[in-house]
Amino acid sequence: MKRILKTIPLLVILLLVVTSCSSIRVATDYDKNANFDNFKTFAFFKTGIDKAEINDLDKRRILRAIESELLAKGFTKSETPDLLISLFTKSNQRVDVYNNTWGMGAWGWGGWGPWGGFGPGWGWGYNQPSVSTSTEGTLFIDLIDANKKELVWQGMGTGYLSRNMDKKEALIKEFVSKIMEKYPPGAKK
Repeated sequence: MKRILKTIPLLVILLLVVTSCSSIRVATDYDKNANFDNFKTFAFFKTGIDKAEINDLDKRRILRAIESELLAKGFTKSETPDLLISLFTKSNQRVDVYNNTWGMGAWGWGGWGPWGGFGPGWGWGYNQPSVSTSTEGTLFIDLIDANKKELVWQGMGTGYLSRNMDKKEALIKEFVSKIMEKYPPGAKK
């Protein structure tokens, strides 16, 4: 009984850590000398966006999400903007291999059976590796001072991408929303 009571706090801590983790990790960097109160208007920097190595459908989804976030923060889209918005993406394929070896003394196929023949029985178990792949994507959103042509803020969001096309738009909105929560620097949430 004492052992169970000792493990309960560990389980509670583990549960809190696991449930508090977001599926999207966000980081930002910015120019400490920039006055973010001066930025009121924005436009998309086509040259930078065209270089992003994603399909045009996803680019449009990302741009719509960024525009929505900026409009909600009180910005105005303009032909003569204070900020230029650019983006780029990276992705990494992750491959996990799990070895499901049962080993000596397990019941399974693929080993020598108890009667000296090849087949089911007690002996060496079946060794069947399992392979899992996932894609981790990173979205960078750059905010550039349009007058100085200098980067003043960069937000980066990293998370696993869904292959479920029905959830793709929602995932892109979540990525952009989590990144843009951090803009402008020092803003109260």
